[in-house]
Amino acid sequence: MELITLSPWDLSLAALLIMALALLSFQMQLGVSRSIIIAALRTVIQLLLIGLILKWLFGTTHPGWLILVSLIMLLAAGREVMVRQQRRFAGIQSFALGTLSLFISTIVVTTLVLTVVISADPWYTPQYAIPLLGMMFGNTMNGIALGLDRLTQTAWQQRDVIEARLMLGQTPPQAIGDIRRESTRSGMIPIINAMAVAGIVSLPGMMTGQILAGADPMDAVSYQILIMFMVTAGTGLGTIFAVVMASRHLFDERERLRLDRLQKAVV
Repeated sequence: MELITLSPWDLSLAALLIMALALLSFQMQLGVSRSIIIAALRTVIQLLLIGLILKWLFGTTHPGWLILVSLIMLLAAGREVMVRQQRRFAGIQSFALGTLSLFISTIVVTTLVLTVVISADPWYTPQYAIPLLGMMFGNTMNGIALGLDRLTQTAWQQRDVIEARLMLGQTPPQAIGDIRRESTRSGMIPIINAMAVAGIVSLPGMMTGQILAGADPMDAVSYQILIMFMVTAGTGLGTIFAVVMASRHLFDERERLRLDRLQKAVV
């Protein structure tokens, strides 16, 4: 089946849907009209730029360029983890925690899939490495951000309960254990739900894109299963690591709750 290409006119017609949504939001005074327009413009600009970069990058297999692109994606994702939290650790701690969690979970899982499962030759072939890293960073970033936001918000709201448990002789892990578990669960629920309904309620984007591009549906399904498994594993590992490390950082060496290390985000 011949691939149907989209012209700028076709995309302009699709953009009318965004304009209609922004207009409706303005009339309902939802306060998100400007955000919708800005997000749409960012989508167009960012995707056009990345399309040009990938078109050039796919023509080379030098690992240095892959490392550079991966580093940029990692730092951008780490920043997004930080800014999505209502209460975050002061200074560079929040950015460092999110970035380190992303690095450990995403790079490890993606490298394992590229070298063992897909067995690309070479394993750092941009055609495989960049899309996989992008999907991993995007989903893992959301899980870590949700988990950390739930942890810091709940710890702030239940600070009296945590301090009472400490005074009763509980250790910091015991005093904050239930909050840590719920925070980790909050970060993992979206990707678990996405995996549970894939193919029944929704057709995942990667599989849909392959089918639209003319790939065999069964090949697209195979890749989508691989993606769902690696994304879920990466999100779970990253969320667990981030929440555990952040919960430890809420206490000092004398096992005192130190919520003064948190700062409220400026909206």
